[in-house]
Amino acid sequence: MTVGIVIGSTRPGRVGGQIGAWMAGRVGSDGDLIDLVEQGLPLLDEPEHASTGRYAHAHTRRWSERVAGCDALVFVTPEYNSSFPASLKNALDFLYHEWRGKPVGVVAYGGISSGGRAAQSLLPVLVHLGMVPVGTLLVRFRNHLTDGRFVSSDALNADADDLLDTIRKASKPVARR
Repeated sequence: MTVGIVIGSTRPGRVGGQIGAWMAGRVGSDGDLIDLVEQGLPLLDEPEHASTGRYAHAHTRRWSERVAGCDALVFVTPEYNSSFPASLKNALDFLYHEWRGKPVGVVAYGGISSGGRAAQSLLPVLVHLGMVPVGTLLVRFRNHLTDGRFVSSDALNADADDLLDTIRKASKPVARR
């Protein structure tokens, strides 16, 4: 079973890459760390609606294959202005059928709200695209920074493992298709 860990921020200097790598480490060999920076998606440029599955551009076909290869997903998202970033919304909008039926978790991070408003904004989009949200982990990232580096704690590791266990359990019926 493959769990895709999608780093939703593309901002230079982001902490999301570190949090995504930490989550991928928690998943282990079943994880696929997907960095939207490396995907290189422009603003949505497909001439047809994603529901047709007819993709004109190689970058969309690569993105489609990457997502289709995952049995479940974890979206790692910062909170920008009380929501999730445009880079993540854009990546979601490129595809349609590839998302359907996949169990998902959200790891949101931020300051005072620990990314809670980002998660709350993201969840209706995930549901609309046919994903099945099974849990959310909120990270007040400033509590986990040491010399500018993200450092988890035993409690946060346990919470991440609980989220991943829930995703794995929800994925079992999906993986048998």
